[in-house]
Amino acid sequence: MNNRYTTLFKAINFCVDYILLNLSMISVYIFSVNKFLFGTSNRYLPVVLFFNLIWFFAANIAGLYEQVLIKDSIKTYRGVIKTYFLFFSLISITALLLITNNPFLVTGEFLFYSLALFGFLLSLWKLVFLSFRKSERNALIGKRTFVMLGAGRAGHDLYHFFETNDESGYQLMGVFDDNSETEGKFRNYKGRIHECMPYVIANNINEIFCALPTTDATRIEELMLEADKNLIRFKFVPEYFDFAKRPTLIENFGHISVISIRPEPLENMLNRIVKRIFDFAFSLFVIIFILSWVFPILAILIKLGSKGPIFFVQTRSGRDNKPFKCFKFRSMLVNADSHKKQATKNDNRITALGAFLRRTSLDELPQFFNVLIGNMSVVGPRPHMINHTKQYAQLIDKFMVRHFLKPGITGFAQVNGLRGETKTTQAMLLRVEADVWYLENWSFLLDMKIIFLTVWNAVRGEENAY
Repeated sequence: MNNRYTTLFKAINFCVDYILLNLSMISVYIFSVNKFLFGTSNRYLPVVLFFNLIWFFAANIAGLYEQVLIKDSIKTYRGVIKTYFLFFSLISITALLLITNNPFLVTGEFLFYSLALFGFLLSLWKLVFLSFRKSERNALIGKRTFVMLGAGRAGHDLYHFFETNDESGYQLMGVFDDNSETEGKFRNYKGRIHECMPYVIANNINEIFCALPTTDATRIEELMLEADKNLIRFKFVPEYFDFAKRPTLIENFGHISVISIRPEPLENMLNRIVKRIFDFAFSLFVIIFILSWVFPILAILIKLGSKGPIFFVQTRSGRDNKPFKCFKFRSMLVNADSHKKQATKNDNRITALGAFLRRTSLDELPQFFNVLIGNMSVVGPRPHMINHTKQYAQLIDKFMVRHFLKPGITGFAQVNGLRGETKTTQAMLLRVEADVWYLENWSFLLDMKIIFLTVWNAVRGEENAY
């Protein structure tokens, strides 16, 4: 999208929100304690830092700073309310947990008044911003004029996109094509290709979008040189889009452009290192502080409940489709179908304890050992049994794409309700589409959001958790 001010106003919103948050805490502290907040050995300093981190976390989960110039006022305030209440909830829960910890001890009065003042100032600021945006919206969106060369399939799709997306920041002024039938298909047809440059120059057009086929390379080069001479930006619409029909990644090898059919953020080594460090640290934390005392309790209960091992170990498909041993607490009676048949609703193989473990996802806890040794991640596509991988690879075209990533204990598909038994191929297709979307849109904050939603769903319970 051609929106030159989006990043600027996203940064302004981000900075002003933080200024108001810190101003609220400082003001309440000064008026209630009658001291300057940042004195030496001040126990409130960790609280200030914590408030800032929690707001950042809540704002990213709620998508508060996305499309700040496009979202209407209702969606904007809905995002503000969602972020504020998530922020308020997290602060309140943490305050209750840490209220006896002296380094973090703060008064309830400080928490109440600082959060209330911040809520008031935040609402007022968003009202001011929306009022300014309303009066200056056209200038802020900054529409640029352009013409389009070529009315083939690529040109037709591009034309349709701009006709149905007013917020794109572009205004189509004319279509040029040598096919005589084009005039009846496009309402703003202006003439043949050779008439383009005189029209563009005479009407001060900003850009030219060229959707001509590569067979017209000589003519394209001439038009490009002419555009450069007249300070008009020239852009290509490559024919490859017909195959991909999705956002793509273009890499340059010298003067040769190579197009990847999908972006993969985790192919970036830095991103992979960040994800691996988090996986290692998080799994170690869970193993030491949770699994260390949960394990003996569940081990005894599993043994008392039914005959068989404590762990259920199954070979599943991992990254690059390499098999690995996946660990779970056993939730079923020992049976011959466990390695080929999915659990179903009211499955008589599931024990009474197993039903609880599966409903709360506690049966997945041993997989943190898989994460620690590196054949799984905390977040990623759920691993499938080997025979299911072979089966669905034949039925769903993009099924194997999910194996570009390490499998995860939880994933984007799971927090969107796509978990449990897959009764139909369509159900598996939806899960695969969610997994591929995650592969293409990974970010560290997305992982944090998925982990938070996983915990939240486990607490409230899920319909498909059986």
